[in-house]
Amino acid sequence: MARIREIVIDCRHPAALARFWAGVLEGYEVRAYDAAEVTRLAGLGFTPETDPTVMVDGPGPSLCFQRMELVPEGRSRQHLDVVGGPREQEMARIVALGGAVRDRHVDHTVMLDPEGAAFCVQDPRE
Repeated sequence: MARIREIVIDCRHPAALARFWAGVLEGYEVRAYDAAEVTRLAGLGFTPETDPTVMVDGPGPSLCFQRMELVPEGRSRQHLDVVGGPREQEMARIVALGGAVRDRHVDHTVMLDPEGAAFCVQDPRE
């Protein structure tokens, strides 16, 4: 049987988007850079802020943010659904992190991350 190892997200600014999602998702953090990785990146002309591939680790699958210069606008074939505390509180927290509300529905809200990719915030289940 297969299992999800990581979810790969094409984006224009991997470090910034990785920080956004690490802030949204409980228990997730941007993968730390050790001295060897910083040296490797420098040899390629990058820094942790300009790294073309930034990883976010947590209790579920890792998230891999990879630079893609021409990220298509509009709806992707996949998106994340997140759930936290009361929906309105979660939405406000995400907006403070740089997200935006696209539209509201009875049991979920479609939001946009800082690069315009849609994701849903759902009501917590009792």
